[in-house]
Amino acid sequence: MSRKNNPLSIDNQLCFPLYAAAKEVVKRYTPYLKPLGLTYTQYIVMMVLWEEKEVTSAHLGERLHLDSGTLTPMLKKMEQNGLICRRRSDVDERNLVVAITQQGEELRQKAVKVPAKMAQCVNLSAEEAVVLYQLLYKILD
Repeated sequence: MSRKNNPLSIDNQLCFPLYAAAKEVVKRYTPYLKPLGLTYTQYIVMMVLWEEKEVTSAHLGERLHLDSGTLTPMLKKMEQNGLICRRRSDVDERNLVVAITQQGEELRQKAVKVPAKMAQCVNLSAEEAVVLYQLLYKILD
């Protein structure tokens, strides 16, 4: 059976270029995030908090497609680093509330240039980037 007709050939799988491209994009963030003291996953948490200021950990998990096994240790580390604070909700103590600290807010000024730097690392036109964005969210939905 030729590769072209083989349903198990890696060349015929949509999942592989998605996986490899995602891994490559995250790797390209590293030189921009390391000086900020952030991993990529911490960076996306901070982006949500820069926008919303205070959220539940469940909301973070839903918004970022992360499970509690990934979020909990990362949030603990971010709290130790002074970027966030965590507390139980006054309304429902089962909910963990995550809020940005002043130190976390100040980090935003250093991170504001990261998206533009990353745009230079991806070989797509603005139109191609919009189409890719739309297609990826179509898959996520």
